Amino acid sequence: MQFLTHRDPHAVEEMDKPDCDPVLLDRTYAQFGLINATVAGWRRTWAQQIRPQLSTSRPSTLLDIGSGGGDMPRAFARWAARDGLQLSILAIDPDERAHAFAIAQPPLPGLRFRRAFSAELVAEGERFDVVTSNHLLHHLTPEQLAGLLADSERLTRGIAVHNDIERSRLGYLLFSMGTLPLRRSLIRRDGLTSIRRSYTAAELTAVVPAHWTVRGRFPSHNLLIHRASNA
Repeated sequence: MQFLTHRDPHAVEEMDKPDCDPVLLDRTYAQFGLINATVAGWRRTWAQQIRPQLSTSRPSTLLDIGSGGGDMPRAFARWAARDGLQLSILAIDPDERAHAFAIAQPPLPGLRFRRAFSAELVAEGERFDVVTSNHLLHHLTPEQLAGLLADSERLTRGIAVHNDIERSRLGYLLFSMGTLPLRRSLIRRDGLTSIRRSYTAAELTAVVPAHWTVRGRFPSHNLLIHRASNA
């Protein structure tokens, strides 16, 4: 797998194309919940990084950036309710197709969706206790990545946690085999492209500011973490 030796930032995912098949795209959004529950490791991250920032006795806020079809903010809302936490979640995505899919799903208390960029919230002076994203970093150009991190620092008064795929031969092989049954969506095709586009932990460390911390997580994931100075 020599093609995984170097990151391929020019590989394009089908779902990022404006002429993407809408039926395949909706099926992909619908299957993200299963995929993320299996491979993204958010339950551990919730318990170790996010849950300690929240409270059962005072209101807290969470911003999820690039929320796509909305499966992760929905999971956060369910976990917060299970843990008895007072949490309001705003999930944003600029893509009208993702936004349309997300708001068409059954509503959950404390969760709202908005079609927006993070820079818009910065301009509005918004602040949140927690800022998250899932599998977003590898989609971004270097300039967009720098902008996202700068926005995240301005938007959080607690912690920012960006969870992304780590490029590895093992991850590519496991995902390729594990998603063979998912042939009626873009999950397998775009997932393999995402791995080619993603960073290793060392590569990500080299391109982010020094006050951001990169933590490798099994299986084949990176957490990019920033804590506000008063957190």
